Amino acid sequence: MSSDGTRHPKPDTRPPRSTWAALTEPQLLAQCEVDTYRASGPGGQKRNKTSSAVRLRHTPSGLLVIAEESRSQHENKAKALRRLWRALFLHLRDPLPPDALTSEAVAARPDHPGAFDLSPKNPRFWPAVGLVLDVLAAVEARVSDAAALLGTSTGHLIDFLQADPKVWQEANRLRAAAGHRPLKSDQ
Repeated sequence: MSSDGTRHPKPDTRPPRSTWAALTEPQLLAQCEVDTYRASGPGGQKRNKTSSAVRLRHTPSGLLVIAEESRSQHENKAKALRRLWRALFLHLRDPLPPDALTSEAVAARPDHPGAFDLSPKNPRFWPAVGLVLDVLAAVEARVSDAAALLGTSTGHLIDFLQADPKVWQEANRLRAAAGHRPLKSDQ
C-alpha cells in the first residue's frame, strides 16, 4: 500500500487510465466493491460504535482507497471516491505511441494543461497530472525531455510536480524505476 492509502497492482497488469477517467462518479462507484467498517484510533466513543470507514476497491483496475477521517459514512464515501479518481491519474499510465511523442501531438491533447500554474483544487489539475506522468514515463523519467514535449521549461515542470506531494512521490518513483536519482524538492 502506498503512503496515500492506495493499493495498486503491478504497473504491467493495469489497463490504461482512459478506460475509467471519463466516467461520472456514480458510474465509477458502480464498478467498485464498497466495504464499510469501524475505524480504529482517536475519535471518541461514537467512532467505535459506527461503521463509518469506507474502503473502495475498483475491481477493473485493482486500485484500493480508504477514507475513515469522518464519523459520517456518506462523507467518507465521497472522500474515497475523490481519492479513487485522483489515484487513476497518479497510478495508471496511458502509454503514448511513438508518433505521439512530439511537442505538437502532446500540446494538442485535451488534457494538456497549457500554462502549468494549475492548483490541485482546479478540476483540470489531475487530468494534467496524468498527462505529465504519462509523458515522463514515455521519456524514461528524463525531466528535461518531458518539459520539451510539454512545451514548458524544466523549472515550470518541476514546480508543477511539486504542487502535490503525491505527484512528487510518483514522479520520483518513475525516476527510480528508470534508474535515475530522485528529484530534489525546492520546498
